[in-house]
Amino acid sequence: MQLVVGRIGRPHGVRGEVTVEVRTDEPELRFAPGTALATDPAARGPLVVESRRWNKSVLLLRFEGFTARETAEELRGTMLVIDSADVTPSDDPDEFHDHQLVGLAVVTVGGTPVGEVTDVLHHGQDLLVVRRGGGQDDALIPFVKALVPEVDLAGGKLVVDPPEGLL
Repeated sequence: MQLVVGRIGRPHGVRGEVTVEVRTDEPELRFAPGTALATDPAARGPLVVESRRWNKSVLLLRFEGFTARETAEELRGTMLVIDSADVTPSDDPDEFHDHQLVGLAVVTVGGTPVGEVTDVLHHGQDLLVVRRGGGQDDALIPFVKALVPEVDLAGGKLVVDPPEGLL
């Protein structure tokens, strides 16, 4: 699975630098000089980071082969992606990356099937988006230990203990 770690924005200056909307917790690692990044659309890459610097709170990158503003403009809107296999798992047994949760089957503590995790939203509190069958609306389940007592990545399931009315 490919994960977006950044989105290329507008050019900055005349020497080929571009602004990057960072979508990773590890920008220093993901955008280190010499790093090759896959792209979406794939035809624009791979791109190799030539230099990286911060201008206030904005990340500026220059890629090998892009030395002018006009050529850098061609990259605008390109997504920078990595393979999920390149993400180091957390040492914390209660911490998960979104891509690990998406696709897990959801069952209640009693074993009743609920659906499948299709997304994880981060709006003040992490919410699991669960697609339910039978024409029912998606369920939003707060991702807290009290409501999600078990995450079994190896078994491909997530156990929920929903209060009455949540589902």
